[in-house]
Amino acid sequence: MPDMKPEKTQTPEQDPVIRATNFNEVALGYTVELAKAEAQRCLGCKHRPCVAGCPVNVAIPEFIRLISEDRFLDAYSKIMETNSLPAVCGRVCPQETQCEQLCVRGIKGEPVAIGRLERFVADFAMKAKESGVNANAIANGNACAKVKTKVAVIGSGPAGLTCAGDLAAYGYDVTVFEAFHVPGGVLVYGIPEFRLPKDIVAAEIAQLKTHGVKIKTNMVIGRTLTLDDLKSEGFEAFFIGTGAGLPSFIGIPGENLNGVYSANEFLTRVNLMKAYKYPETDTPVIIGSNTAVIGGGNVAMDAARCAKRLGAENVSIIYRRSEQEMPARAEEVHHAKEEGIIFRLLTNPVKITGNEKGWAEGLECARMELGEPDASGRRRPVPVRGSEHIVDAEVVVVAIGQSPNPLLASSEPELKTQSWGGIIVNEETMETSIEGVFAGGDAVTGAATVILAMGAGKTAALSIDRYLKEHGRG
Repeated sequence: MPDMKPEKTQTPEQDPVIRATNFNEVALGYTVELAKAEAQRCLGCKHRPCVAGCPVNVAIPEFIRLISEDRFLDAYSKIMETNSLPAVCGRVCPQETQCEQLCVRGIKGEPVAIGRLERFVADFAMKAKESGVNANAIANGNACAKVKTKVAVIGSGPAGLTCAGDLAAYGYDVTVFEAFHVPGGVLVYGIPEFRLPKDIVAAEIAQLKTHGVKIKTNMVIGRTLTLDDLKSEGFEAFFIGTGAGLPSFIGIPGENLNGVYSANEFLTRVNLMKAYKYPETDTPVIIGSNTAVIGGGNVAMDAARCAKRLGAENVSIIYRRSEQEMPARAEEVHHAKEEGIIFRLLTNPVKITGNEKGWAEGLECARMELGEPDASGRRRPVPVRGSEHIVDAEVVVVAIGQSPNPLLASSEPELKTQSWGGIIVNEETMETSIEGVFAGGDAVTGAATVILAMGAGKTAALSIDRYLKEHGRG
């Protein structure tokens, strides 16, 4: 019989006071006992509404049932049938607005903690491999006989890795081209260590390599090589998953002052270049006593929590709407508050002030009140007259969004894009305006979630397989 307790089984976490001084993972994950207790809350619904909420269609009731039966490696294999990055998804996916939102247990209580269970299974499998269990025994069992057809995947973020993994399982000769010196895309440059440890990402990528996926780093497609160059090397289909790495700024005075970062640069320095270990590493990052982060999404939370860990005494989130409109996950907001981040809501920055040496020293803001809903459906913030004030800030991080990197599109005139840079695709097949070239993830949608990018990668892999077979090359 299912356990009918209304609340989720809580996962152990680092104490907020301690974790605000380190980059170790905040959530410590379920033990076997906790995972089994949570798995027993699942009703095993025959109509499986949770699966409909998963962009990669993980067989959720089935893998949870296997946990309750102590068959943890079988549960991992079940997840891997459709999701090649379960340890990542279990940590950073917004399950509360996807699979868990549709969970029947959520009607009269809290939904089953699907994400926490997915993380448990993936971590258990990783530890089993480390202890000597045959990796092939717990790997994705969908691999087909290899074919000679070569497919190029451009970008090694969640969309590219998912597409590459599925194409390898279909039997194709897949090579991933990554611009950075380390594969992983936003998983390594955008998400902090305390939310997603980089050894977890490396282990998931290593698993893909065991299926034959090849990865070439320091390859900037559009500069190092063009699509035509890749075609001349024998690649017959392409997937573009280059993400959204072009930062957005507000356009207020003072954004060119020293001490002002885009969130993209700030987090890349901290996460990919390991600035938090400076001077052990080569890349520093400036942190003053007072840091202001402009924005209300997950990226803003990540930047603020990094700044706190790097030694900023006062870290403020500056957001022009109320907490109700804040797009960040509730869990991230909760963790930020626990760690002492100051939330200055209904506050809009109008100018960054600086000293005579060109360094930021404050953020001039105006208080806001919410008016009528705008095109996004959220109430439009309206300034309160005479409410201007200064927030002390020697460092300002602008975290209001990113758009697709224009480099590849600028080198391919036939590749049609939106006015804001997103690659235009057939939404059913993910094919672009160039035959045989597909795209997905943030390069198409702009900055979104890891799991939505993975879903696009899966759709594109299916379409690429169909395309190549139709042309006698699959």
